[in-house]
Amino acid sequence: MKVVLDTNVFISGIFWKGNFCSQIIDAWRKGKFILISSFPIILELTEILSDFKIQMPENMIEAWKNMILQNSIIIKTKDKINLIEHDSDNKFLEVAIEGDVDYIVSQDKHLLDLKNYNGVKIFLPEDFSS
Repeated sequence: MKVVLDTNVFISGIFWKGNFCSQIIDAWRKGKFILISSFPIILELTEILSDFKIQMPENMIEAWKNMILQNSIIIKTKDKINLIEHDSDNKFLEVAIEGDVDYIVSQDKHLLDLKNYNGVKIFLPEDFSS
């Protein structure tokens, strides 16, 4: 099973242990699904971690980035999708389509409202089970 995790899932899972997001991250780290990502998604995550209200040391941010790079399939998208206006979430759809994923897990209303995009199911963390 191939999955794209929205940046907000990582943020919630990294900073608040025991919630659905941290359980999903743990499942990924245990190899229960294949994470599909991209350099723009990883860049967004590292930027948010750097500027987050809860300060994280730079070496921990680098460790998270490296963990994703080493334990996921990195997709370089060819086609742009402009389905969600005024939002940067199109990159998750682009990676999902290019990477032929089964699911996107997100807490973002723009993505969740779609429910399904070209056969990719979009779930809240609490509705996703690996």
